[in-house]
Amino acid sequence: MRTTGTIARGIRTPIIKEGDNLVEIVVKSLLSAQKENNFEFKDKDVVAITESVLARAQGNYITVDDITNEVKENFTGENGIGVVFPILSRNRFSMILKGIARAGFDIYMQFSYPRDEVGNPLFDPAKLRELNINPYNDILSEEDYFNNFSDYKHPYTGINYLKLYKEIAQSESDANIEFILANDPAVILNYTDEIIAADIHTREETKAILRNFEKSKVFGLDNIFNKKADDRGYNKDYGLLGSNKATDERLKLFPRNADQFVNQIQQKIHKETGAEVEVMIYGDGAYKDPTGKIWELADPVVSPGYTSGLAGTPNEVKLKYLADNELKDLKGEELLNAMKDEIGGKDNDLVGNIRAQGTTPRQLTDLLGSLSDLVSGSGDKGTPVVLIQGYFDNLASN
Repeated sequence: MRTTGTIARGIRTPIIKEGDNLVEIVVKSLLSAQKENNFEFKDKDVVAITESVLARAQGNYITVDDITNEVKENFTGENGIGVVFPILSRNRFSMILKGIARAGFDIYMQFSYPRDEVGNPLFDPAKLRELNINPYNDILSEEDYFNNFSDYKHPYTGINYLKLYKEIAQSESDANIEFILANDPAVILNYTDEIIAADIHTREETKAILRNFEKSKVFGLDNIFNKKADDRGYNKDYGLLGSNKATDERLKLFPRNADQFVNQIQQKIHKETGAEVEVMIYGDGAYKDPTGKIWELADPVVSPGYTSGLAGTPNEVKLKYLADNELKDLKGEELLNAMKDEIGGKDNDLVGNIRAQGTTPRQLTDLLGSLSDLVSGSGDKGTPVVLIQGYFDNLASN
């Protein structure tokens, strides 16, 4: 009997640079790992490649000045520019803010509170009760914030992000920047009708609310850098969403043409090994830190591209339900064999009942991308490729 289930291996590659042939690098690295570790590729193995190396190989970059030019092209700035629901991040939004501020318009920046969209706290939420603040209705001014929460620091980074964002904006322009804390996006219309919706997963709702007002001009981050250009990067689906700091003046965008790339990898691995593997691109994992309450997913999606076999959600039987109910009187080999019989592809009332108990219906790519993100990490492991084997096996698999 097999004694192992799912195995995830981080695969080391050379340092990937702009213009590199990433298909060749990924496949060669996988074949080298196979030789070193003496494993075989099998059908339904999953090869996951981090989005950052694909975007880097593509040269999918923009500069802070590119952002400034886009802001000037799309907004007049006569009554300032509104920025609604940015996340708190040095690598993500602070670079975008530099470009917006460099345009020289007054900025009215509205934050959701007590946390941003992905869970970063602006202050200790417990203090809301102490101050009798109702986040569903109350609007807090910049003065309210700094009078009550100026000493607050993010629990992981040790940064007060409102102070950081003010310093960034003021270093780029003499124009004014003013903060507002309110959870209704329409509050920004009290200040200006030219608005950038900076949220990620709630952006369509935010834009729809703001566009209901006749004179408003609203762009989401996904509407900026979403058109092809010869002199800079772009992403037709996500624009600035998923961008990340590359240097002090340069940002890497989310990769383009990911579906085309994963199919090329799949075909080349099949040619080299005969195995029909699945391939996906992954960015941030879709998990939430239980201590800090911070959701990892600052990218617009976990996977911007994957082969067809990774579409959908898992269809799994809950073994613990079998063990505690229909098969509760069995033990040892008898129990194991009975479980194998029940989940070994049979279509009967028992299996239907167990499947009906369900597992949390998450997308396969969200689950596999989260696993890959945890394996590869975001530091110095040097493993931007992850090979996952046995993920689609079950107890009845040989």
